[in-house]
Amino acid sequence: MEVYSSDNQRDQTEVVKQFFANNGKALAVGAVIGIAALVGWRFWVNHQQNNALASSDHYQQLVSTLKSDNPASIQALSSFVDHEKNSYGALASLTLAKTYIDKHDLANAEKTLAQGLNDSSDPSLQAVIRLRLARVQSELKTPDAALKTLDGVKGDNWAGIAADIRGDILLNKGDKQGAAAAWRQGMKSEVSPALKQMMQTKLNNFS
Repeated sequence: MEVYSSDNQRDQTEVVKQFFANNGKALAVGAVIGIAALVGWRFWVNHQQNNALASSDHYQQLVSTLKSDNPASIQALSSFVDHEKNSYGALASLTLAKTYIDKHDLANAEKTLAQGLNDSSDPSLQAVIRLRLARVQSELKTPDAALKTLDGVKGDNWAGIAADIRGDILLNKGDKQGAAAAWRQGMKSEVSPALKQMMQTKLNNFS
């Protein structure tokens, strides 16, 4: 049994030696690739973090200097929205759209919000943009587009607000029953007492 163990160990040693003789170069290359991948991943993470910090600082700087009567500040924020394809660009689209709305430029507000929606991957931020966009589309007299935009709002936290807006849009279309149904549904969701009271007041107008 001892002889068997000794021979077995020698066989295993030879197998290991032969394995490294045949595959040593491949293993070395694999190890280098693995290390390079790890270093590359860490570099990418750091790069992403640095980019996020730079975007955040730039966003805050542009927002703090934004003035509706200063075309240069509006153009600077618009350029930021065009180039920052991330959540900061989407946040900037909300701020820029509000500026356009204040200037009664609903067409540019819609365009800006649609762009921000495409740039964001955060569900909550997407929901906020969709709610604002639906309002703008309703004001632009495109209720069907507004209703379609609301269909994309996800999350229980936003259901009540979406229902309130849907009710307003349907009422403007002349669909009183649809509007009332939307508000009733909205009152069943988790909404603030003020919003619930507002929807109840709207419903009372039909009684």
